[in-house]
Amino acid sequence: MSSQTRLTKAFNEAKRIPFNNTSKFILFSDCHRGDGSFADDFANNRNIYVHALNQYYKNDFQYIELGDGDELWENLFFKDVLEANKNVFLLLKKFYLKDKLHMIYGNHDMVYRNPNIVKKNLSEYFDTTEGKNMPLMPNLTFNEALVLQNTETGQELFLTHGHQADFMNYVGWKFNRFFVRILWKPLQVWGIKDPTSPAKNYLERIKVERKIKKWIADNGNIITIVGHTHRPHFPKPQENLLNFFNDGSCVHPRNITGIEIENGKIALIKWLIDTNEDGVLQIVKEYIETPKNLSDYVK
Repeated sequence: MSSQTRLTKAFNEAKRIPFNNTSKFILFSDCHRGDGSFADDFANNRNIYVHALNQYYKNDFQYIELGDGDELWENLFFKDVLEANKNVFLLLKKFYLKDKLHMIYGNHDMVYRNPNIVKKNLSEYFDTTEGKNMPLMPNLTFNEALVLQNTETGQELFLTHGHQADFMNYVGWKFNRFFVRILWKPLQVWGIKDPTSPAKNYLERIKVERKIKKWIADNGNIITIVGHTHRPHFPKPQENLLNFFNDGSCVHPRNITGIEIENGKIALIKWLIDTNEDGVLQIVKEYIETPKNLSDYVK
């Protein structure tokens, strides 16, 4: 099966979510939530992520995670990830309880294709205060892709992780997981980059993006939003480019990036730690690309 066939299959089988021009979504991907060790890329940005998600929850956004939320290649036991990020999962639970949590699996959490593993990992957690297991997200489901369908305009947005365009991270993911878990996690502590990752391999990143863009060109230039390569990308509608978007990642040095969809507009944002005029550290949001009308992205 070719990358184009895999992407088409993901699109055709995607869960459809209706929305309109009053809907609000925040899209993050590639959190790679780890065990809090030196090899945990998410640990440095955890506070930024939690603050950002709290703001979105208070402002009634829906949360969509475009894959690789949990780092299940480097970490053999999910309980270590849960223990290091319990505040994060309890925050995700708030979205879940309001039916505003939508999860997509990527190559690093590909095991979530199996509903039994999702249930085993995420249905409950041990509450140290109560001294017993408590419900977490017992009926949570993961999808390979989502399609947002605008009930007012008929416009569709295709959301997936993007590893369908990466043979070794889709078909050969178990092989890559073995080498990352056994070899590259210990070496990462010493700063050696993982060559299986397109986020750290420029040539692989370009190859993956080229395949996704080909699929977009061959399928009516549908708005397609992915992660996987960790490289933010946001086309301007007036430039008549392919409608290829990438929300970046939550493991950039000192910031996280994402895509907001709000009131019929789409924007690329980042959250980071900055200082105010008094030298006080604060977490702030900045626009990488200011909001553009979704209606301007025509086929």
